[in-house]
Amino acid sequence: MLELKDVHTAYGPIEVLKGVSLTVKEGEIVTIIGANGAGKTTTLMTICGVNKVKRGTITLGDKNIENLPPHQIVKAGISQVPEGRRIFPRLSVRENLQMGAFQRSDSGVPTQSGRTDKENFQGDLDKVFTLFPILKERERQKGGTLSGGEQQMLAIARALMAKPKLMLLDEPSLGLAPFLVTRIFEVIKELNKAGTTILLVEQNARMALQIASRGYVMELGKITMSDTAQSLLHNPKVIEAYLGE
Repeated sequence: MLELKDVHTAYGPIEVLKGVSLTVKEGEIVTIIGANGAGKTTTLMTICGVNKVKRGTITLGDKNIENLPPHQIVKAGISQVPEGRRIFPRLSVRENLQMGAFQRSDSGVPTQSGRTDKENFQGDLDKVFTLFPILKERERQKGGTLSGGEQQMLAIARALMAKPKLMLLDEPSLGLAPFLVTRIFEVIKELNKAGTTILLVEQNARMALQIASRGYVMELGKITMSDTAQSLLHNPKVIEAYLGE
């Protein structure tokens, strides 16, 4: 579904990604683990078109998407749940979800063509409310008044409203209480079973590897190791560096 080949990205004169290559197959959960500053978030932002590719290619299916504008990448089928959630705090839960569907013609909001399909939008809204019942209860509440866990649920639900083929999740457990972390990872597995392919960046390497099918280890802008998630869980170097043993 997704392939990066020898991708280089820089912030000004400083090269951050130094030849990153990875693949994500349809139906997988793939995780990238590594220390802070390794380039994990930059990889996701580069896939989404926020950071520009200096060299290398990114393909989604048979389509090259490197350096496309972000909104075109969303239309192509990629949604991101960014680090820190980044919901719209002054908009209601429902309005945040409408923004997630903005690129669709069935968002209930007229597109440039003037077409809407409120029935399809409402059906998808009902699905995310089934997945996150608390959001239904908070439907008219402003996003900024939600708890951290509720905001994370809203960020995931907003990304789902774009009907992505591939969802990019950046540190979904960041700052959450342990019981909420468990729930978020359960949701990730549920989404995957329902057909959403997932690329996950997560500091909690153990939990990420426990739900992933494959994993990559990133250090200083390079992929230094790749294997099945189970193999990485039992790799002595990974255990020493990232699993706290």
